[in-house]
Amino acid sequence: MKSIGLLSDTHSYLDERVFDHFANCDEIWHAGDIGTVRIVEQLREFKPTRIVFGNIDTPEVRAITEENLHFELEGFRVWITHIGGAPTRYNPQVMPTLRSNTPDIFVCGHSHILRVMRDKPLNNMLYINPGAAGREGFHKFRTLLRFNLHEGLISQMEAIELGKRGAML
Repeated sequence: MKSIGLLSDTHSYLDERVFDHFANCDEIWHAGDIGTVRIVEQLREFKPTRIVFGNIDTPEVRAITEENLHFELEGFRVWITHIGGAPTRYNPQVMPTLRSNTPDIFVCGHSHILRVMRDKPLNNMLYINPGAAGREGFHKFRTLLRFNLHEGLISQMEAIELGKRGAML
């Protein structure tokens, strides 16, 4: 079993409570718009981390992260990218791959909208967007997700609210 902590759109702000919420996680996944190299370093020093860059990320951040991550874990084929769109309105650049090589779990950020849902037309793929953990953007609340993967089963999915977008610790 692997416990996953998922966040996105930190935009150069990493709430220290992330470390408490992800203390028991085996891995952290960041779905882009990190903001600074320091956030990448902090997360990687804390736990094994899979990170994709987003549209606001600098060349320095892009040099140490990936645009797309495709991997298998606990019986799931996973794809993480930043600008993926959402069910019925996927990014045209990702749609051909979604149709030809549909992952079991598709993770993206960018929208700042927390959404977890099945896409039945795409082989019942699980679409996950953790919302935004940073203070920049139009979202009202900063959010994270935490869940377990085990032999093809996903369990204990939790949405974690860090507070209002502009709120400090």
